[in-house]
Amino acid sequence: MASSLCCSNPPNLSATSGEGTVVDDFGGIKSYIAGSVDSKRAVILISDVYGFEAPNLRKIADKVAACGYFVVVPDFIHGDPFKLDDSTRPFPVWLQSHTTEKGFEEAKPVVAALKEKGVSSVGAAGYCWGGMCSCKLAKVVTELAKAAEIQAAVLLHPSLVSVDDIREVKCPIAILGAETDHLSPPELVKQYEEALAEKSEVDYFVKIFPGVAHGWAVRYKVDDATAVQKADEARNDMVEWFNKHLV
Repeated sequence: MASSLCCSNPPNLSATSGEGTVVDDFGGIKSYIAGSVDSKRAVILISDVYGFEAPNLRKIADKVAACGYFVVVPDFIHGDPFKLDDSTRPFPVWLQSHTTEKGFEEAKPVVAALKEKGVSSVGAAGYCWGGMCSCKLAKVVTELAKAAEIQAAVLLHPSLVSVDDIREVKCPIAILGAETDHLSPPELVKQYEEALAEKSEVDYFVKIFPGVAHGWAVRYKVDDATAVQKADEARNDMVEWFNKHLV
């Protein structure tokens, strides 16, 4: 069964949201892109289970792009977002079609396409499935970081990422966790931090946001000023991390 935290507050998806452009093929994947195509620094944003048409996610992409990055938001779930109200296709069934392993393999050509267009450094950030929730997409970022496919990583409210996964990370990584999150509780996030502290060759940043729950960084309610402020803080932390490590 899908976690109530993992999939709560589903967005109203919009194919036309955002200030960027949707392209049919970027590294073999339909993607939302934003920012200067001439930028030498790129960021891949990997969605949660609701996919790349989430307006908040595209808003984040636009704001990251405004900081000088070329941003790609691939549709790794291929137009098949999880539907919380579809009782005929519960979460475990949906997840069988959208494994972390598949997402990781599809992400590698996206990184290659960025490098082919002249990008010198690539960062990736994952929300939940991208960071890996019971919904597998921050896990995709973890796998990219383990394989040294990227130069910097950010996980936002991840889950099902093991401490052993973190020990294998080969690039600078920031982990932004929530105070209320049974998928990645603060105690587990602290274990991530302890594992990273043992790796003198990898820079890291770990932060637990008080007063928020899993999903806060991307599935916030736009009419909740406090929620927006917390999401903005997470985005700013992410951008600062990329500013530090993508050159």
